Amino acid sequence: MIFLTFAHQNAHRLGLVVGDKVLDLTGAWPAGSTAPRDVGELAAAGDAALDIVRGLSKSAAGGALLARSSLKVLAPIPQPRKNVFCVGRNYKAHIDEGMRAQGKPPAPLPVLPEFFTKPPTAVIAAGDTIPLHANATKQLDYEVELAVIIGRKGVDITADKAFDHVFGYSIINDITGRELQRAHGQWFKGKGLDRSCPFGPVVVHASALPNVEDLRISSTVNGELRQDSRTSNMIFPIAVIIEHLSRGLTLEPGDIIATGTPAGVGYAMEPPHFLASGDRVTADVEGIGSLENTIA
Repeated sequence: MIFLTFAHQNAHRLGLVVGDKVLDLTGAWPAGSTAPRDVGELAAAGDAALDIVRGLSKSAAGGALLARSSLKVLAPIPQPRKNVFCVGRNYKAHIDEGMRAQGKPPAPLPVLPEFFTKPPTAVIAAGDTIPLHANATKQLDYEVELAVIIGRKGVDITADKAFDHVFGYSIINDITGRELQRAHGQWFKGKGLDRSCPFGPVVVHASALPNVEDLRISSTVNGELRQDSRTSNMIFPIAVIIEHLSRGLTLEPGDIIATGTPAGVGYAMEPPHFLASGDRVTADVEGIGSLENTIA
């Protein structure tokens, strides 16, 4: 099952992707229960809602399907209830390129996941423009990341139970102001700029992506391949990330976790290549699709 959220008459609606068409789940939802309007609400509604989705997908007539190309697709969770949880330095090659770019010797691998967040105001959809933020940064950069969507509430989740709490997977581009990231002594300012978290365009349900721990993950800028790796190269895999993040911190349905970026970012190129107005940035994850945005 692949889900998206789209705009309809100034409201959000949840859709199920069926080939090149979309079943309007919000509109088709049976009377007597609250219809979910986005992927976060579907995740929060639990297994009973997924049973309804399965029933609707089997009974959908051709007339109930919308052309995907005709829809204004939103971020799967347009207004997250919390900050997006993010993992830094989770691919060895990315750590190594960062140290080289800063003229420093190789660094030891992190012992624990390094967490930071991006605020809800950073979240935008595929196709939306990313501001250049020229008044705040001269070093705007890209980072393709696999996103994990939580589906079941939990705290102190052990790694062996972590996937029981996952609803599905998506793509995030962790747009970053590099000099801000370093100048403020922590990463939030450089990572938290408005519209700096492109997210989507879809969420693939966990049952439809069983090989999530070994997917190709890549990015291009204006068609030029920049990042190219596999999720199997993560230092801390998904289950370990969830275990550490949930220690003493409750994860809830609809929470979003970005799992880190591989090597190939702009600041580590020789010479550095930062994003400029008009650049087209595409983040790809195998089995999920492409997330494309343009720098305004």
